[in-house]
Amino acid sequence: MSRVANAPISIPSGVDVSLEGSKVTVKGKLGELSFGLTDNVELDLDSTTIKVKWNPEVKNAKSHAGTTRASINNIVKGVSEGFVKRMLLVGVGYRAQVKDNLLTLSLGYSNPVEYLIPEGITIELPSQTELLVKGSDKQKVGQVASEIRSFRPPEPYKGKGVRLADEYVARKEAKKK
Repeated sequence: MSRVANAPISIPSGVDVSLEGSKVTVKGKLGELSFGLTDNVELDLDSTTIKVKWNPEVKNAKSHAGTTRASINNIVKGVSEGFVKRMLLVGVGYRAQVKDNLLTLSLGYSNPVEYLIPEGITIELPSQTELLVKGSDKQKVGQVASEIRSFRPPEPYKGKGVRLADEYVARKEAKKK
């Protein structure tokens, strides 16, 4: 049995879940997200829980059910609480600025790096070297954080670069004479 797919998803108050054919739509205080179901997975909707059911005769139905359950759980959590990725800029002179929907990063290059913030994502700056990427779609938040990190990934000798706050950077020792 699939442990992930068997776990019910609890629906918090203020979240509305509707099922139309093979499309699940979840509305909450942070927006509206939808997810398309595969043919061999069904949902059992109550007023407070969602349960995922699958056809055991279909070969990959159990794995589809686990993935479906995890995705719908992320959607429910996203529209009720939202997701946050904390990033750090490590290096002398590295800083960030946000103006409207444009993120400007000074990362030691000759020109500043400009990044257009996609719709549905907000970036907050508690300090010049700290970024908070926020949004209701977990995949989109992770993708934006990954794109920002790719402008200057952390290097192993001094640890300079853009990194996630909980990321471990393997450090190397410099050459000896």
